[in-house]
Amino acid sequence: MVFSVDLEAHTIALSDSPDALLPGEYGFWFAGGAGHAKLGEIIGRSGRTVTRKVVSVDSGDLVAARRGRFSGWFFLTPEQLGVPFEDVEVATDLGPAPAWLVPSIEPGTRWVIQVHGRAARRAETIRAIPVFRDAGYNSLLVSYRNDGEAPPSLDGRYGLGDTEWRDVESAIQFAVDHGATDVVLMGWSMGGATVLQAVTRSSLAGIVRGLVLDSPVVDWVTALKFQGQLLRLPVPVRSGVIALIGAEWARRLTGQGAPIDLRRLDFVRRSGELDLPILLMHSDDDGFIPPTASRALAEARPDIVTFESFSGAHHTKLWNYDPPRWNAAITRWLESTLPAPEH
Repeated sequence: MVFSVDLEAHTIALSDSPDALLPGEYGFWFAGGAGHAKLGEIIGRSGRTVTRKVVSVDSGDLVAARRGRFSGWFFLTPEQLGVPFEDVEVATDLGPAPAWLVPSIEPGTRWVIQVHGRAARRAETIRAIPVFRDAGYNSLLVSYRNDGEAPPSLDGRYGLGDTEWRDVESAIQFAVDHGATDVVLMGWSMGGATVLQAVTRSSLAGIVRGLVLDSPVVDWVTALKFQGQLLRLPVPVRSGVIALIGAEWARRLTGQGAPIDLRRLDFVRRSGELDLPILLMHSDDDGFIPPTASRALAEARPDIVTFESFSGAHHTKLWNYDPPRWNAAITRWLESTLPAPEH
């Protein structure tokens, strides 16, 4: 994405990529990820150039940069929200994992644990702090194995949720140890797969009252086949990669410490095992994780799934695209499904 910057006018001119044309506010990474800026609404378009407002430059020299990429990560730390927060550590079986704890406005025992996606970090989930804080929730934004902040596993590989759920279980224990009586798990992208594993495999799942899923991976086979199509891999290659991930004999090829059971990660097939209320939000044109499995889960379990379908928002950018609607969906779901206890 080629661009030019006018800091006096607080504007940036971008080539008209699909991301550059998205309405809303976004994070913008440049200089190989060393720089970050916040970009606002589109203020003009000429030919193949889109001009957007520059809200702020958080790090790096935006003027000197020439390429960058859009991201849903609008905030880098909770401090940018102007809310109190604490740096804490969650004790996991691999060692202490850093997390942010943002207390609710009034002291309370309801917690939300935010679980970011693959190749992201906990800052991805800062966008959800205000809506949960307004609803009376303490927010715990966690890191997990192999995300670059938490301790790595021996193989250093993502487990697609099949291993990371253990760190979510540790986060639930942290919340309980600090007074939580009711926990909501929110998962973004692969974080969705991770929290689904947590509520079906953890001994602490009984304290979890509901799930919020943003652009989640509900079935990895569907997601991997779609990503193989994006890469224009032949069908036999796509099928071969999926087979390798789940094969014990292929560990030397994949570098995984253990094969990944993709059937266990398929919550369309396992929909009957779920018994918690779920708010599921996905964009029709996600572009990275297709909404196919999300829709299938919603259709299979309309008794527990509230499905919010977005259009035009892309992957994990639903808040950026339409903050009022996104916030309202969560608020409405919390109020109708998990009402605050009466005092």
